[in-house]
Amino acid sequence: MTRINRRTLAALPLALFAPALRAQSAWPSRPVKIVVAYAPGGGTDITSRAFAEQFSLRFGQNFVVENRPGANGVVGTEGVSRAPADGYTLLAVTSTHVMNRQMVHPLPFDPATDFTALGLMARYPLVLMANVEAPFSTVQQVVAYARAHPGELAHATSDAQSSYTANRFARAAGLQMTEVPYRGSGAYLGDLTGGHLKLAWGSPATAMGLIPGGRVRVIAVSSPQRSSTLPEVPTLREAGVPEVEFDGWFGLYAPANLPRDITQKLNLAIREISALPVMQARLRSLAIDPAPLDLEELAATLKREEEVWAAAARAGLLPKP
Repeated sequence: MTRINRRTLAALPLALFAPALRAQSAWPSRPVKIVVAYAPGGGTDITSRAFAEQFSLRFGQNFVVENRPGANGVVGTEGVSRAPADGYTLLAVTSTHVMNRQMVHPLPFDPATDFTALGLMARYPLVLMANVEAPFSTVQQVVAYARAHPGELAHATSDAQSSYTANRFARAAGLQMTEVPYRGSGAYLGDLTGGHLKLAWGSPATAMGLIPGGRVRVIAVSSPQRSSTLPEVPTLREAGVPEVEFDGWFGLYAPANLPRDITQKLNLAIREISALPVMQARLRSLAIDPAPLDLEELAATLKREEEVWAAAARAGLLPKP
């Protein structure tokens, strides 16, 4: 067998390596799969499908969404962590992707080092909703009522994000409130609209379906700024509880060590698609806002979130695993 030493290899014409170089630069040359780590029909799923449609138009290949729900996103996420880092398997998750490090033990992957962060598709606040017959319509009135009825006022939650926000609110305002955890926002809506619950924390998309019929009253949003979908609703900061902020997101990831050129292509695509009028209208219809970040801004944002959720866990504000 003929052996090729380094000197001989260096002398080989560049043309021999051209096919491999072209293959890398030609991404995507076949369909791309986006694994949504949650059930169909939710915010992550709907947002991912909207972006998948635009990715397909931009890159000339099909971007196909596949739902792999389970264990607060862990099932689908673990599968993607084991996929090849070639740009043909992507992951769509919420901000619970970062929170899971503090809530799931043992976690079968590292949310940071086992993935390449590509960008945020959208941001969303949580909303504090009240039954329309409840004896309060502002945060100040909720606080006054809870203080007058210690331990009697319950608020519904449906996931780690709403549980954190609810507990942070009660602690910041110095209230004795009872958290009632449900399996999804759909599970508590009947109790909220029927008067069995006075308060619940949920997504703007959930609230938007109930506001027109006068079935709920939206009291506040958890984001730092007012929601573009509910511009008349004050933030918790404006309502006198500045310690409470939550701004969730839908993010896109790939397995670790994705080639830099593919990472840059996808990050730029997310940012430019976010600026399209058709996409902005679509996101507004879902009661969420665009969140275009370049790779440097994205890395800084995710680092801050790691610190926030570590502190929240130390303070006992996250659901127990």
